[in-house]
Amino acid sequence: MPKKPGLQFLALLRTTRRIALSSYVANGMVAALGLLLVTALVHLLLGAAAGAAAGVGAIVVTPPDQPAPKRGKFTHFLPAVLIGTPLFFATGVLRQSGPALALLLVGATFCAFLGAAWGRRGLPVSVSVMFSMVFALAAPRPGDIDQALRETLAFALGAWIYILWGTTANSLLNPRYRVLAVADSLWAIAALMRTQGLHFTMEPEAQRRTALVGRLMKQQATLADQLQAARNLLLEAPTTERRLQLAGMLMQVLDMRDHLVACALDLDALRAAPGQQELLRILGIELQALAGDLEQLAEALMLQRLPPAFAHQRPALAAAAAQAPAPGLADLHAPAPELLGGALSRRVGYVHDEVTRLMQLARGERPPDVAIVRTAWQLFVSPTQWTWRPFLSLWRWDAPPLRHAIRAALAIAAGYGVGMALPWGSHEYWILLTIVVVLRGSLAQTLERRNSRVAGTLLGCVLAGVLLRAQLSPLVLVLVVAGAQGVAHAFALQRYLVTAVSATVLALLQAHQLAPDVSPVFEVAERVLDTLLGVSIAWVFSYVLPSWERTQVGALVARTLAAQARHAELALALAQPSAGGGQPELAWRLARREAYDSLSALVQAVQRSLSEPRAVRPPLQDLERLLGHGYQLLAQLTAIKTMLLQRRDRLDFPRLNPPLEEAKQAIAGALARAAPQPAATGHEDPPPMLELPDAGERDLTPWVQRRLMLAVDIARELQADAARAAAG
Repeated sequence: MPKKPGLQFLALLRTTRRIALSSYVANGMVAALGLLLVTALVHLLLGAAAGAAAGVGAIVVTPPDQPAPKRGKFTHFLPAVLIGTPLFFATGVLRQSGPALALLLVGATFCAFLGAAWGRRGLPVSVSVMFSMVFALAAPRPGDIDQALRETLAFALGAWIYILWGTTANSLLNPRYRVLAVADSLWAIAALMRTQGLHFTMEPEAQRRTALVGRLMKQQATLADQLQAARNLLLEAPTTERRLQLAGMLMQVLDMRDHLVACALDLDALRAAPGQQELLRILGIELQALAGDLEQLAEALMLQRLPPAFAHQRPALAAAAAQAPAPGLADLHAPAPELLGGALSRRVGYVHDEVTRLMQLARGERPPDVAIVRTAWQLFVSPTQWTWRPFLSLWRWDAPPLRHAIRAALAIAAGYGVGMALPWGSHEYWILLTIVVVLRGSLAQTLERRNSRVAGTLLGCVLAGVLLRAQLSPLVLVLVVAGAQGVAHAFALQRYLVTAVSATVLALLQAHQLAPDVSPVFEVAERVLDTLLGVSIAWVFSYVLPSWERTQVGALVARTLAAQARHAELALALAQPSAGGGQPELAWRLARREAYDSLSALVQAVQRSLSEPRAVRPPLQDLERLLGHGYQLLAQLTAIKTMLLQRRDRLDFPRLNPPLEEAKQAIAGALARAAPQPAATGHEDPPPMLELPDAGERDLTPWVQRRLMLAVDIARELQADAARAAAG
């Protein structure tokens, strides 16, 4: 049912407010204010020319400036300024010699793009290094080496001032960034919860038509990335009362994700069973309502308000389902729908309990429990130190960072040659800048950047034309340029179309300030043509030495199998109380994170491969089955773990310990097989008949035994999927 206009307006207002108060917009404001500070300060002290060069230095070191923990923030800036400063000087000096400048651009581009070996930490530094050369080409050509040296010193001064500014601002905003990290995690899991609710109520045909399962997996991957970003901020030195509260909320979100994944169990059997559709509809509505509660909590955190008391009562769904007639003897793989419905109701109830605890934590009504990570938080956060290990490991021909570096160097060489051959070659740096921001490590990312860059340039040219025609004062233009820089930086990782529009306005207004006598109409037309040339070159070279996802899938699948085996081993070991305190749970939490992260990486690879030519795509159907079974195995283990930890008084451990040990060995053996295995259709022996407990009985041991056997079956299917994917 479409929303009413009033509701649509309120939803738009909430979305706009959420964006305006987000961490990336706050970070963009830091970038804009930093640019203003650097430009104004150096302009007052050393003059207009030095101020302009210092502003370029500030822009160059801006890409690595993202919301981050305090630890390692300063050192994250260092490669950009230490590498970018000499390159800025060398580019200015060599502008008198075309061949020497071309060699510098190509060689430095190759080295810069090797930064992809450091992953997400390295890519912003690569962009910064490239910006140092491209913006040196944008500046007026220095008359002699002394002038080039003076401009470089001003460049370095601006860069160091911004580094101090960015480090200080990040430290001051750290409490706000922590709150927003929790809020973003809540919005991400609420989105997953809403999709899960649709999964309960939507017919299979409608699910296929809307690609609902694919959306679930994509949201799982998004949530995994968001939770790791939140860990980096929230688990850094959780010492104060407020930090402990926020870290405790994150731990509740992590546990909530487990229960939410477990809610996917037995859905197909219940959907096919007569008389269970109404229960599924009620459970789906319950998940949707809980998602709304989480969104309200996230909004309260963002607005720095005390969340309202949680008035959403847990429905008595499990009790209602338990009133169904007991089935007596049941097949291990096909218990009565009433029992499955009761189990699913309880799992949805566990999600409700986690939301309740989360609300109590947010209101200060419940103390946080983060003793496990309080002393071992370094194990859960991303590394912040620079090491040579990634650099030493990429010197093989099939290494994606190496191939991307070669590809980028060739594209820059082609772009420079085309730029010099054009009749308006004085602005060839626009072509190079477009190549730098469009050419990504995968074809999917390059195509996305290509489309956004073209559309953003056209829109930005129109907006810049309007601003230039208005003949704004120099002071207003400076403020607009700083604002454009802030917007471009804020949305670079969120919505590149907005960044492309802002960057175009920034470039055209800066060009007008440097050369006010040049016709703005020609500047706009030149910008459009250079952008089209740049995106075309980037697109063409994205097919040169490509790193197709097919070549990376094998390593990702192996990582997934190893992570699942490790998680299964530790999750089932939680049944035994240990004298080691929280160490077993600490190891399990680390294994759980790796299991989710490995699946997330595989989901993202599958998504990227959809943009590749059909002839080089990996076996998508096998990989999608593997992903489905991977999440199913996590779900089964979560259900088992919940009973082992929260229902210990209803389990017969002397009878349960042998099946637990057998399941651990069977899962480890299944996931360790290297040879292709036929798809498992059940146990080699006939499935045993288990007498599942009646509704009123307390013994849950048969349920755990059933989950263990299903987990073993899924592990065998997971290995079979991996073998088929490797053979394909």
